[in-house]
Amino acid sequence: MTCALDVEETAGALGRYRRRAGWLIGAGGVTLALGAVVGSAGVPAPVSWILALGIVAVGAGAGSLVLARRMRRVLGAGVWSAHPAVGVGQSRYATSVVLRSPDGGEAWPLTVIATRQRYELLRPGPDGVLWWCGDPRAGGVLAPPGGGPLIWAKPMRGGRVRRRIVARAEAEGLMRRAAPKQPQSVDVTEHVTVDGLSVRLDELPRAAGPTYAVLAAHARRQAAPQDEPLRPEADVREVPWWRVRSLRRVAGVPRVLIALAFCAAVGAAALTGPPESDAVKLYAIGALVLGAFVYSCYQLVTAGRPAARLMARAATASPPTPRRYVLLYDPHGGGPVLVLFPVHGGLYVQPEGLLPLIPPGPPKKPRRGLPERHVGTAWLHGRRDFTGDGRTPFVVPWIDGRPLWAAGPYQEADGRPEFTALLERLAPPLETRAP
Repeated sequence: MTCALDVEETAGALGRYRRRAGWLIGAGGVTLALGAVVGSAGVPAPVSWILALGIVAVGAGAGSLVLARRMRRVLGAGVWSAHPAVGVGQSRYATSVVLRSPDGGEAWPLTVIATRQRYELLRPGPDGVLWWCGDPRAGGVLAPPGGGPLIWAKPMRGGRVRRRIVARAEAEGLMRRAAPKQPQSVDVTEHVTVDGLSVRLDELPRAAGPTYAVLAAHARRQAAPQDEPLRPEADVREVPWWRVRSLRRVAGVPRVLIALAFCAAVGAAALTGPPESDAVKLYAIGALVLGAFVYSCYQLVTAGRPAARLMARAATASPPTPRRYVLLYDPHGGGPVLVLFPVHGGLYVQPEGLLPLIPPGPPKKPRRGLPERHVGTAWLHGRRDFTGDGRTPFVVPWIDGRPLWAAGPYQEADGRPEFTALLERLAPPLETRAP
């Protein structure tokens, strides 16, 4: 590739970013026009709130559009490079990322310009790798391996803060990590130990994608100790699905209860007889809350409940099928993914399929409750249960005596380049051995 924009996924991500900015500007303009019409007509309504919402939407869209133009200029003038990365410090609106320079002798502390929700799309994992395009002294674009989604990052200011952030990244082993394979590179020369055997990765049999040895080594590099276990829940084999806490969350029952509580609170406030000046605001809030309640109920009935029942049926189906698993994390969002292999395939066997998982932990610690061992044996239940289209098998793996709920259908290895590209995104190849 001659520039970063030549990567198809990068060009697509930039296009989506620009369209989102345009949508925000358009929505803000419509909201401002609505506020002006309501105000001129003398209709009793919170005009100031409507105008403020429109101004915020237009400002956010304009700022995103400026960043999109800056990204396009940088991506059109440079190429992607892969760097070991550590995320240090988080807030609702910004966080810090430290990259290691290509020669391994310098650390680049950067401030990410993105909301926390957007940053979570590319948050580096325990052995995180991020792609970078730009100048660390002026700013540039960050992306997960593959080239998208995109966020802007600028150099961190303040010598004392920079030194403190770099020290925290070094304490997490940033400078000792193996160098990731560069987007323009093809060589892999790392030694790993898998199942007690030393394997040189550049001597593995050439195959259409990573093998068990490569992915198991990457999983061990990602492994992090569990701080505390999840609170026990009911066994799906013994009780109905609605008594299992995790399945209630999958179905959307908490959202319905929260919306119902807000409806009750607004209704109670309306019964107390609010002042006439606040009545319109209260009714507007009530309409929004009621709409959210109706929508959450609709989602529960049409999507959540069928999905939870399918999961419960698959989790209790028999007989189970044993498979070796490798637990990895998708750099696009950080979700856990099981890569599954035959039980007796050896070190060089190719994956049989992929199974994305729902993070079992709470929002602040989503990986809590995952298996302590990132390689092992899983028992797959439900291969005869299918998704709503009737074509894709739905599987529930049991590991260490408890189920892990799948975030989607089982993806069988079909030899397509897209499947291999997904595996390489989960475990970016390395060029050098970690010190």
